[in-house]
Amino acid sequence: MKRLLAALAAASTLLVAGAASAPATPADGGRLPIKPAPATQIWATRALSSQPGQQPQQLLRLDVEELTPRVITSDGPDSVTVRGKVVNVGDRDVTDIELRLERGDALRTEEQVRSALREPADAEVVQPQFTRIVEELPQGQSAPFSLTVPLRGGERSSLEIEQPGIYPILANINGVPEYGGRARLAALSTLLPVLSVPGGAVQGPSGNQAKLTLLWPLADEPKLVQVAAGGGTELVDDELASSLALGGRLYGLLKGYEAALDSPLAPAVCVAVDPDLLRTVAAMTEGYQVRGRGAGAGQRDAELWLDLLRRLVAGRCVVALPDADADLVALSRAGRGDLGGLAVAGAGLVQELLEVQPLPKLVWPEDGVVDQGTLADLTAHGVTSLVLDQSAVAGTPGAGPVLVGGDRAVTAVRIDAMVSDALHGGSPAQALGGVATPTEALPVSVQNALAALTYRAAFQGTGQNVVIAPPRRWNAPTGEVGAFLETAEALVAGQFAAPTGLEGLVGGTPPEQTAALSYPVEAGAREVTPEVVASVGQSWLELQDVAGAMSQEDAGSAAPEDLVDPLRLGLLRAVSGAWRGDAQGARAALALARDRIDGLRSQVTVTEPGSPILLGSGDSPIPVTVKNRLDVRVTVRIVVEDTPGIEVKQLADQVLPARGDRLISVPVEVLRSGRFSVHVKLATPSGVELGDRARLEVSSSAYGTITVVITALAGALLVLLSARRIYRRVRAAKAAEAAAAPAQRNDLAEDPAPEPLHSPAEETAAPAPEKSSTS
Repeated sequence: MKRLLAALAAASTLLVAGAASAPATPADGGRLPIKPAPATQIWATRALSSQPGQQPQQLLRLDVEELTPRVITSDGPDSVTVRGKVVNVGDRDVTDIELRLERGDALRTEEQVRSALREPADAEVVQPQFTRIVEELPQGQSAPFSLTVPLRGGERSSLEIEQPGIYPILANINGVPEYGGRARLAALSTLLPVLSVPGGAVQGPSGNQAKLTLLWPLADEPKLVQVAAGGGTELVDDELASSLALGGRLYGLLKGYEAALDSPLAPAVCVAVDPDLLRTVAAMTEGYQVRGRGAGAGQRDAELWLDLLRRLVAGRCVVALPDADADLVALSRAGRGDLGGLAVAGAGLVQELLEVQPLPKLVWPEDGVVDQGTLADLTAHGVTSLVLDQSAVAGTPGAGPVLVGGDRAVTAVRIDAMVSDALHGGSPAQALGGVATPTEALPVSVQNALAALTYRAAFQGTGQNVVIAPPRRWNAPTGEVGAFLETAEALVAGQFAAPTGLEGLVGGTPPEQTAALSYPVEAGAREVTPEVVASVGQSWLELQDVAGAMSQEDAGSAAPEDLVDPLRLGLLRAVSGAWRGDAQGARAALALARDRIDGLRSQVTVTEPGSPILLGSGDSPIPVTVKNRLDVRVTVRIVVEDTPGIEVKQLADQVLPARGDRLISVPVEVLRSGRFSVHVKLATPSGVELGDRARLEVSSSAYGTITVVITALAGALLVLLSARRIYRRVRAAKAAEAAAAPAQRNDLAEDPAPEPLHSPAEETAAPAPEKSSTS
């Protein structure tokens, strides 16, 4: 099977170094050659020029599909073969394309190996002759190649390797582009471990064997939407089915694990499995649906995969990853250590589905790092052991387990960063000049990891612990996985390394060496985005409140946890470590979780009546029909929004029966007659809203008590005012009469003789008044 060498830096990855020159040669026809660049800059991420217009153009891409042998041994071939293809990705034809394999000096120290993993080392010490692979390559065309170079031999005809060691090698493509001179147009660099030279020097095992431990992760992006019996389980897509099937990623990892168990490496291997992956695969075995696409196609593959995993782990070392591989540090930073506690409680599910007891109270966090707050949360949940990256305890010498955490110290097993980082690979490479290299989505090769592991076991000779942790969602092809395992098995069989179980590192007497936690800045930058984590925290609080309002109907019915726990796990999927660096994926997972929580809340709601509600009196209650479609009792509070003309009286919280309706009379006081639109909603006793708001049309012609009281008071006041006015008039009249009676009596006493009476005639004949003398 061909073994891919992928296009990522520091992992034997593909790079097209566009148009960097080979050593200067005379230009054909007087044309200027493309400026040369040293091979050590092939994977450089810095630009050679700060001016965009001066960046070299990409012309060829080199795809190396096979490198054999991967590790040089005395009983193997005495030559190195490279096979692959070269692709013209430029805007012009290229002629006279040649290839040669070059090498640099052996890397003798750990620092040299680390440096070569970060940036390719000089590989131009030995430069055999070029071999022509194609005469002319038009635009958009490709041509296969195969090159075999002897390990030993004459100058310019071999790699001249005489001693064991770790050698940097470079596949160098030269050609003549149209309108240019001969130049290096593409290159690939990697490390070649040489344990022994065929027919030459041999590297024997030292008396100090490396203690080799291998974590074998089985995890994937969260795919589960909901679990339901009878084939009602729903997944976001059907990619997991492909991964579980023959040729898929998870299938290949499981078959690799199976091969490792049938070798001397078996005691060193410990499966680290995501409980949410097991939950999803187990649900798929019952039949499932794909969101928006109908029935899924992976039921049978899920059955076979889960059954094989169950058989393989029987009696073996198993670690439960955080559920959904949740980002524990991000949760702790958001103050949601309680949700983190749920994440580290997945060992029970692993035991249930795989019928094996995982290592107890052990956590391997995302990226192998935690901060002090996260450690405090984990110890509060009973965690006693951690698997940490070396960067998490930076500055602590050695490679064995250490104690971290102060008063509540836990045992931390340290991952070998050099080997594990090589399995992760580097960032996508850039071309010379900083222009993005055209590449294909090829999986990561393990070639540099083979070199790092070989150095640790065969050349370092310190007898230190080498705990290897591939990426959580390792995407190496089956051939690459096999190559890595074969190398590890050969090192154990050759007594360069001794298999050491993880259970032995975390059990027994606690280590004496202590270490302080160190949380790398770059790890913080990769955390799930704070806004997503904050939304998850708010949703968690709401869900906890809703759960607190639920109670079990009877012993034989559903419990609140049956309804709420799947939704809690949905929130964990929104903060999965798979979304580190993928904010869009995190937001999509959060939206799914929110939809399901909203769906639960919508099951408890107010039913709108089909006709207006007529109130017979001012204090008649408003009848409200409440429906509970859940299988548990729910305690609710009826909330009537402020409505002008209606005053709501106090109403106690109501308990709704499971799967039932209730007609509840809401006491109100109508302040005026007329028609009202009353909005009613339900909430938990703590105020979390349930269901949708309902609109009730209420009509009343009656006066309320307040109106009657006001009217009565007004009438009484009117009567009082009228009575007061009458009283004052009567009183005034009586006072006037009383004052007039004495005056009349006095007048009679002063004039007893009446004036004489005159006849009418006399009165009419009375003389006229005398005229004035002045008239």
